[in-house]
Amino acid sequence: MESPKAQQDRATTAEKPKSSWINLVVDFGPLLVFFLTYRHFSPEESGDAIGTVSAVIKGTIAFMAATVVALGVSKWRLGKVSPMLWLTTTLILGFGTLTVIFREAIWIQLKPTAVYLMFSVVLFIGLMKGKPMLKYLLQSAFEGLNEEGWIKLSRNWAWFFLVLAIANTVLVYTVSFDAWLQAKLWGFTVASFLFTFSQLPMVLKHGMGETEAREDLLDNPPHD
Repeated sequence: MESPKAQQDRATTAEKPKSSWINLVVDFGPLLVFFLTYRHFSPEESGDAIGTVSAVIKGTIAFMAATVVALGVSKWRLGKVSPMLWLTTTLILGFGTLTVIFREAIWIQLKPTAVYLMFSVVLFIGLMKGKPMLKYLLQSAFEGLNEEGWIKLSRNWAWFFLVLAIANTVLVYTVSFDAWLQAKLWGFTVASFLFTFSQLPMVLKHGMGETEAREDLLDNPPHD
C-alpha cells in the first residue's frame, strides 16, 4: 500500500498540466506571426524601401497583437504570467509603438537588445546580492534544484543574455532587415534552445532528477 506522501506526490504529478507546447506557443508564437506577416506583405523587389517599411509596420502590429493574445493564453492555460513575460510584453508594445509611429524598422530590431540587456543586468545585480533572480523572473521552482544550482543558472543566463544583446546589436547595424529577421527567428531561437539544454548537466548535479530537469527546462526556457 502506498504511503500518504507517495499518494500525494502522485496526485500532484497527475495534476501538473502538460504545458510544454503551450509555453512554446506563448514564447515563440508572436515572433512567428511577425515573420509570416512580414513575409506576406514584403515587396518582391529588394530595392523597394517604402514597401519594406510598410511590411515591417504591418508585421509589427501583428506582433503586438499576438503578444497580447499570448499573454492571455498564458494566464488562461497556465494560470499565471511570469514577470519575465510581463517585462517582455511591455517592451514589445513599447518598441512596437515606436516602430509604428516613426515608421522605422530599427526600433523593433533593437527590442531584443533592450530585452537581453535588461534581463542580463537584473541577473547580474541579483548575483552581486547573492540572489538567483532567474528564479523570480521565471516564477518557477524547478523541483529539486538547490540554491547553488539557481545561482549558477542565473549566472550562466546573465552571460548568455549579454552575448545575445551584443550579437543582435551587431546584426542590426551590419546586415539587411531580411537577414536580421532570419537570424532572429532561426539563429537566436536555435541558440537559445541549445543553451537551455546545455544547462542540463549542471542542474543534474544540483538536485534535479533527469526527467524533471528536461521537462522543467523545456517548460520554462528564458526568452525574449
